[in-house]
Amino acid sequence: MPAHPDSNLHPEATGPAKALVEQHRADQQLKLYAGWFCPFVQRVWLALEEKQIPYQYIEVNPYNKPESLLSLNPRGLVPTLSCPTDPEPRPLYESTVILEYLEEAYPSHKPHFLPQDPYERARARIWIDYVTSRIIPSFHRFLQYQPAEGESAHSDAGLDKARREFLDHLKVWTREMHSKGPYFLGSEVSLPDLVLAPWAVRLWVFDEFKTGGLGVPAEGQGGLDEAVWNRWRKWVSALENRKSIQETTSEKEYYLPIYKRYADNTAQSELAKATRGGRGVP
Repeated sequence: MPAHPDSNLHPEATGPAKALVEQHRADQQLKLYAGWFCPFVQRVWLALEEKQIPYQYIEVNPYNKPESLLSLNPRGLVPTLSCPTDPEPRPLYESTVILEYLEEAYPSHKPHFLPQDPYERARARIWIDYVTSRIIPSFHRFLQYQPAEGESAHSDAGLDKARREFLDHLKVWTREMHSKGPYFLGSEVSLPDLVLAPWAVRLWVFDEFKTGGLGVPAEGQGGLDEAVWNRWRKWVSALENRKSIQETTSEKEYYLPIYKRYADNTAQSELAKATRGGRGVP
């Protein structure tokens, strides 16, 4: 069979993320099967680092799926977790499921990512779901947008519509943040932060690849939404300065060819294909 078109990506993490991988090569009961480039993996990686849960990092290429991964996850997707359960380890996948598992299976490891109050926990899950069902799909519709057949390649109407949709979703989510923050639920990082953080620190892709860039108004130019965008910038800044974010992020140059394929709408990941098909996150 011909190689998957995305199978030749850079094989390992770089920069600070490579140093972190080296610290987690040794065998541990909890094993993270990961792809350094994957934002869904970064969600889980962030949680493990924030909670300081011992784990082994195992780099795999999900576009050239090794048997070790397929034996745990027949779909061959990352992240996949091998969990220390009796009588033998068992797998978990789907990043948001793994995040909740880590919260429940390691209660002594702080910070806690969900509030203790049942109502507040439920509310947090609403906005976690909003990230998955609204923000991430609109991120990729914007990034993968290409003019329709017969439409002028110089017409920006469709691109502008995709940009507005994405920014509108960011505003809805931001209005639900704790007023002071800096994080979504207040002074401590939580699951709503972790589920969106990997995309928030990749927003540079729009300035890199899309005419007109991301489109978040500059400070002082947000009009009626100035307070919303100020809160958004405060949140992004808090994330970008967080050690776990910095140490799980590779060097920009290695992300560029990956996101160029998304911007050209030629990427063949499950998410890229779902976006082309008008579907949500697979």
